[in-house]
Amino acid sequence: MELQEATKENMTYMFEKLQERLNVVNRAILDPDGYSLSRYDDIRDVYDYVIHHPNLSVKEIDALVSELGSIKVKK
Repeated sequence: MELQEATKENMTYMFEKLQERLNVVNRAILDPDGYSLSRYDDIRDVYDYVIHHPNLSVKEIDALVSELGSIKVKK
C-alpha cells in the first residue's frame, strides 16, 4: 500500500497494522481518531519501524506505544 500521502484512510490502515503487530490489549490507545493528520509523518515513522523489525522486544513495543501516546491529541 502506498502511504506517502497523509490521508485519514492511510492513517487508519497504519493503525490497524500496528494493532496487529504490537498486540496491544487496549486498542483505544491506537485509535486513529485520537491522532491528528498533522502528525502523520511521526506515525509513519513508527509504522515503518514496526513493519521492518519483525521481532520486537517487549521493551521496544512499550517504547513505541509510549511514543504514539505522546503524539496523541490531548482531549
